[in-house]
Amino acid sequence: MRGVTVNRLAVVTGAARGIGFSISEKLINSGWSVAGCDVLEDDLNKKAEQLGDHFSAWVLDITDEDAVNETAGRIEKELGPVFGLVNNAGITRDGLIMRMKKTDWDAVLNVNLTGAFLMCRAFSRGMLRQKAGSIVNISSIVALLGVAGQANYASTKAGLIGLTRALCREFAARNIRVNAIAPGFIETEMTSELSDEVREDYSSRVPLKRMGLPGNVADAVHFLLDDVSAYITGVVLPVDGGLTT
Repeated sequence: MRGVTVNRLAVVTGAARGIGFSISEKLINSGWSVAGCDVLEDDLNKKAEQLGDHFSAWVLDITDEDAVNETAGRIEKELGPVFGLVNNAGITRDGLIMRMKKTDWDAVLNVNLTGAFLMCRAFSRGMLRQKAGSIVNISSIVALLGVAGQANYASTKAGLIGLTRALCREFAARNIRVNAIAPGFIETEMTSELSDEVREDYSSRVPLKRMGLPGNVADAVHFLLDDVSAYITGVVLPVDGGLTT
């Protein structure tokens, strides 16, 4: 059954795989149209075939300021006003801090945090004009708990929480809500790259005693984009099976 947000447009980054694909699928099934952005052109085009006419594929490097601004303009011109933005794209370059290369620090910072900043800045302009919109930043429980070997990743995800709360205050007067979701141990291509030690440690501490699925995060994103959460802004919602309790 279609929800109250029929025909609204959302932009989702990292849409070609894992959580980003699940978010796109959930939104489309709930009545949204989705502009999915990713650098993985082949994967993105395959997902476009799966998701149908309400999904459009946009190959985009979110660390490229000019490309982000140009793409934002094209999406709004070709598809119409954007009411939802989901900053989901992220990478990892794990390693202990004493061995971490600055290039690995910079790469994670540029995608996970700077990319989200560029997307928020570009798409909030239209939201401010129309005095309506909802932004969801995909953070992580790593930002709340910390994990050895992920200093760069944890820093960026904590930065997303700070960005969320700052923008919440900047945009509230224009009826734009900004929230964050902190997923726990979710089965994706990214978490499959974690060491067995980290995976076992996560699993042993989850009160629900099971790993999460991308669809669990997608459900939370849909809730925060939808009108049913119209009085919720500035929150960080853990989707972690109780791991942060």
